[in-house]
Amino acid sequence: MKDFNQLCCEKCWHTTDKPCEHFIQCCTEGPLCHHDDKCEHEITSLRKRLKYEEHDKPIIMIGMGTCGLASGAAKVKEAIEAELKKLNIEATIEGTGCIGYCAVEPIVDIKLPGKDRISYQEITVKDVARFIKTTLVDKEVYKEKILGSHGKSNGVISLKQVPFFEHQQKIVLANCGVVNPDSIDAYLANGGFKAFDKVLRLMKQEEVIKEVLDAGLRGRGGGGFPTGKKWELALKQQSEQKYLICNADEGDPGAFMDRSLLESDPYRVIEGMMIAAYAIGASVAYIYCRAEYPLAIERLLNSIAKCEEYGILGDNILTSGFSLHIKIKKGAGAFVCGEETALIGSIEGKRGMPKPRPPYPSIAGLFGKPTVINNVETYANVPPVIMMGAQKFASIGTAKSKGTKVFALSGNVKNTGLVEVPMGTTLRDVVFKIGGGIPDKKEFKAVQIGGPSGGCLPESVIDTPVDYESLKEVGAMMGSGGFVVMDQETCMVDVAKYFLTFIQEESCGKCVPCREGTKRMLEIIERIPKRYGKDGTKLDQLQRFKGMIHLQRLADVIRDTSLCGLGQSAPNPVLSGLRYFRHEYEEHLYDRKCSSGVCKELLTFVIDNEICSGCGLCVKKCAVDAIVGEKGQAHYILDEKCVKCGMCYEVCRSEAININ
Repeated sequence: MKDFNQLCCEKCWHTTDKPCEHFIQCCTEGPLCHHDDKCEHEITSLRKRLKYEEHDKPIIMIGMGTCGLASGAAKVKEAIEAELKKLNIEATIEGTGCIGYCAVEPIVDIKLPGKDRISYQEITVKDVARFIKTTLVDKEVYKEKILGSHGKSNGVISLKQVPFFEHQQKIVLANCGVVNPDSIDAYLANGGFKAFDKVLRLMKQEEVIKEVLDAGLRGRGGGGFPTGKKWELALKQQSEQKYLICNADEGDPGAFMDRSLLESDPYRVIEGMMIAAYAIGASVAYIYCRAEYPLAIERLLNSIAKCEEYGILGDNILTSGFSLHIKIKKGAGAFVCGEETALIGSIEGKRGMPKPRPPYPSIAGLFGKPTVINNVETYANVPPVIMMGAQKFASIGTAKSKGTKVFALSGNVKNTGLVEVPMGTTLRDVVFKIGGGIPDKKEFKAVQIGGPSGGCLPESVIDTPVDYESLKEVGAMMGSGGFVVMDQETCMVDVAKYFLTFIQEESCGKCVPCREGTKRMLEIIERIPKRYGKDGTKLDQLQRFKGMIHLQRLADVIRDTSLCGLGQSAPNPVLSGLRYFRHEYEEHLYDRKCSSGVCKELLTFVIDNEICSGCGLCVKKCAVDAIVGEKGQAHYILDEKCVKCGMCYEVCRSEAININ
């Protein structure tokens, strides 16, 4: 028996032509359509092999998500295959998704028969020969690159004790980096589709929705609207056709949660969509995924095809009378299409532009029909809710924010990657306990959370718990889960300019506050670090003060009057900057100084006459002839000609040049 869809004997009737309503149960509990010890043994044996509990030859698992591939996992795989052939070693090689620890990719796991699975980090092509000899020939631990054990191997730290994983609680990411994402059989063997099976056989639509409501599951893609309320409203609508949409249009800078989840555990997302579709009575579903995620789309297409082959998707699923067809819609990378009404327009073949609400999509959405839209992480939470039960799920997190939250941890932090923590975990714990703090002994300055529509939070509020209400109180938002850490060398004015540039470029242009307001805000922000006005005269303090006032007013107007949620939250990076880093804005405006050394026009390069030896190296490197002086004597920098390129500072051997 090679897979669950194969007939185990003549008495078995698990076929696509003649589907069994107990198919999923049979995969995990043995054949219910007939009672045969031999068949039960075969199914049990298959399940154990798929879970790597039984095998007679070594299994090598390589992290083949985008982060792993970018770090060279494909070349490592080729090198391992060549080395095994050279040594005449029989072994099974399987690709997995991302386990979350992106900073130490490529990650390679070794599972010897009868031994625990051990993960190794930063395996390069140069390591392969010694790595294979140590682990497969000598059957010893490759201590130089050890990450941790998936079990309790003597002398090897458990993965759960590794600081990056120790403070996480994986529900959504439980299978990521552990299970082969291309194998539906592996997903079934690890409890996949049991939640869907439970819903299909034992629960009414209203019961499913009540379970989701009682669990307190809120949307993980933005404002945190209760998921069950969306479903309840859609169920109540009378319509011959209803739709379900998975929003995988992940456009936030620094966000890669959806991509990684779709690459590493696509069947979980599909299962969550199947449960949601059953609950609201939808027969057609769309996954709206940006075309820039080719690997995620490839694995989704494979997963959908396999589900259809196994009779888990399609018409009359498992003879239940419920039908569902899932289609992939590739997005063109427009950030605004993350807004649900704009997304609907894009699927309909129109330009992606938000629409006024009401009516809400749950009443009149795709093609004017009742439509439920949730994001990838929200759907991935649904199977655990059904299997754990509402009460147990609701026990995780805070009073108003239940469950866990997945963050893409990046920026100036030691341990970058995908993390999942219970709601209520503090920002400090994420940065310092999981992230390992700031590298190179630098100081923490801020964390930007919630993407372009989020806010930059300083150290003074770093003990804020991660939940919807608490983040809103301090001027940020949960958003999709971007979590960018910044150190002391980050200029907050420059950060605001970056996000405003992104927002202004991505604005659909439909409403005036967002289209024109963000443009004016960007113009003001761009003038802040400028040394001179357009006419060549220095900007006086009164002009700069007026610009500051206008910036605040514009931000308030855009927030209060924009059409969609993206426009309303567009000023957040500036508002949080003015709230927590006003001194930095004032330093730029009034002192004409950038302490972080980022805004070059505000920098002044000065040569220390007592140190300068007059070697002339800086003169040779200066492209604008801004440095004068006789050879052997101290040189001078003409500030009016200096373009602040910093080349003189870089080449000075005596460190005679200071930056003010």
